[in-house]
Amino acid sequence: MSSTKLFKNVRLKGQKELTSILVEDGVFKKISADLPEQAGCEIIDLQGQLVIPPYVDPHMHLDYVFTAGLGEENGSGTLFEGIQRWSESKGHMTVEQMKERIYSGIRKEMLNGVQAIRTHIDVTDPTFTGLKAALEVRDEVNDILDLQIVAFPQEGMYAYKGGDELVEEALKMGADCVGAIPHFELAREFGEKSVHKAIGLAVKYDKLVDAHCDETDDTQSRFLELLNALALMEGIGTRTTASHTCSFGSADNSYAFRMMKLFKKSGINFISCPTENVYLEGRQDTYPKRRGITRVKELYDNGINVCFAQDSMSDPWYPLGNGNMMMILDHGIHLAQMMSPEEITNDLDLVTTNGAITMSITDRYGIEEGKPANFIVLDAKSEFEAICERAGITASVRHGEYLFEKIPAKVTGAIDLLK
Repeated sequence: MSSTKLFKNVRLKGQKELTSILVEDGVFKKISADLPEQAGCEIIDLQGQLVIPPYVDPHMHLDYVFTAGLGEENGSGTLFEGIQRWSESKGHMTVEQMKERIYSGIRKEMLNGVQAIRTHIDVTDPTFTGLKAALEVRDEVNDILDLQIVAFPQEGMYAYKGGDELVEEALKMGADCVGAIPHFELAREFGEKSVHKAIGLAVKYDKLVDAHCDETDDTQSRFLELLNALALMEGIGTRTTASHTCSFGSADNSYAFRMMKLFKKSGINFISCPTENVYLEGRQDTYPKRRGITRVKELYDNGINVCFAQDSMSDPWYPLGNGNMMMILDHGIHLAQMMSPEEITNDLDLVTTNGAITMSITDRYGIEEGKPANFIVLDAKSEFEAICERAGITASVRHGEYLFEKIPAKVTGAIDLLK
């Protein structure tokens, strides 16, 4: 197989004219409108299809995938009952069984063009079954996937006895990020304590931070404010992520706009999980009924990094989910009302570049000369067409080699008369 490839008739984001991409030894060597064919170079014609960096899913629970049927149904459809159901059913799998589950989730996502995943792994488990499995998988998929692991205390750092110690041990074992769930702790004091602990551990072990933060409709849940303040004071805002922040979507405008300035100052990242949050939140509302997502549009408009994520695949919190980031984007931009012509042009960033910024992998991510030749090809000729048609993936390329190709569906029959 040739180590040099020339991808011709490529349409890149924001460019009307077609271009060519030269890949040598798995790296973007040259990106230009007119690149001559070279002897011994494999020529690949992409026929004007849109080429973008790979999809990024920066918030996923791979140890939970397809566990919806293992225990009692989440009858209330709430976050808190979901945690209860998971607590009742977890702990009955071996490391090998957990690895099989994790791989099934990864395969779903990768076949939809994802090449980077941050997964929260429940470490409120003294056996560390999920973590051991995830660490093994991370090493095994290293060549084809960027996989980050969050040491996540699903049942609380302090609500679960010794949870803080388990998080620290998970970091020593090799987890990449510190997790927290302050709104689930037994009292506000313990929620605040968990945020302090998460930041402290991140500084101590030089880790990233990704906290489930204020995933509730309660407007008095303001752990985001503390997380941002501590990250700002420690100078690790760009390495810190606030996931969900649903209550911030219900916060008073005066408070919200004051906080926007502080978010911008710290450089903190935000992740919204539109399908799961709109399903779980607003359960106690009649009408008007809240959407459940954070202020995505306002964060974006204020220059604060925000991205979308899948979160779940058929688990106690969410019955659906298949790793299709275009579907997540479609829900998200509708809920956030981000569909002006300019916004549509840039909306793909919410499931690509912005997620890479959140994961701190931009040194090896993006279609730029000198970076690894990782990209996906969409069955579309423009950003608008891709989003309007919910375009599928025709190819996923890693280090210049195809992970897979798909043949777009062809329609035949009497409807051809309408051409």
